[in-house]
Amino acid sequence: MTGTGAAGEPRVRWFDPADERLGWDGVCGFERAGGTVLPLRMPQERIATTLSEDFGRLAALPAGARFAVRTDAARLLLDVDAEAGGAPLDVLADGVLVHRRRPGPGRERIDIALPGVPAEVEVWLPHLSRTRLAAVGLSGHRLLAPVRRAGPRWAAYGSSLTHAMFPHGPSESWTALLARRRGWRLRNLGFAGQAYLDPLVARVLRDTPAELITLEIGTNAYLKSAFTARSWGPAVGGFVETVRDGHPDTPIAVIAALPSAPREHVRNAAGLTLADVRELTGAAVRVLQRLGDRRLHLVDGRDVLPLAEADGLYADGLHPTPAGEHRLAGLVEPFLLPLLGD
Repeated sequence: MTGTGAAGEPRVRWFDPADERLGWDGVCGFERAGGTVLPLRMPQERIATTLSEDFGRLAALPAGARFAVRTDAARLLLDVDAEAGGAPLDVLADGVLVHRRRPGPGRERIDIALPGVPAEVEVWLPHLSRTRLAAVGLSGHRLLAPVRRAGPRWAAYGSSLTHAMFPHGPSESWTALLARRRGWRLRNLGFAGQAYLDPLVARVLRDTPAELITLEIGTNAYLKSAFTARSWGPAVGGFVETVRDGHPDTPIAVIAALPSAPREHVRNAAGLTLADVRELTGAAVRVLQRLGDRRLHLVDGRDVLPLAEADGLYADGLHPTPAGEHRLAGLVEPFLLPLLGD
């Protein structure tokens, strides 16, 4: 579809948001409604099995969803329909931020200046608000090709620490930063406040192609007193084994509860401290390792981030500051690189 601008202005070529020429990544499909498209990081068909409206809302947030094209266009136009109170939308050209804007609420057209010379243009959708696209337009271009990523696919499950609460923008969460730095193809399956080892998520991870899987777990279990000392370990083991059913040779790293000083030794309503949850997580992983899972790895959150240094990374004792997201990417990186042989 091509539109004509005012006299002397380059024509705008419009694309359906799900057009394969846009080179989407971090998504499993698209939902169409009202002339708009919602990129999905999580299949929606069986969300109801969680019996959680909160999880359903989070599953529709396009965290980590992005598209990338190589183009010499002078302008990018995005017709979006976004919720209020979300995160910014990021546009990068050859890895450099050229636009950041918080869209919404409602329908609007965002007009973004591009370099106008051949560049890899990547659009990261807001990760904290449901953001639908009606159309994507490029103006003044002769070159257009989807970016075909060849790096290893990384499925990252976890809590708000994986979902990311306070990054400067969606391209600057620790998972996004690490994926961009290493050329990994991120699928963000972080669900703020909802990392309860849902069987649905285990099955999705089981069925998601991946060369690396990380499971950042324990924090939500502690905060919401969702498990007892008797139930948490078996839940961890069952979740990992379901994932393993679809990935017999894929490295799986269980990241056990990053430290939080106010919670390390304070008992929750289930009688567990954060340190207890971390130890039970490790015990469950070690059992599976003894039973023969040689591709399962335990990453103690205190090894990633020493407790004495945690306060300097967090904004609120739990979630990284924008600068903390950058630091966390660097702290996690050496634990994951050996799993891929990098």
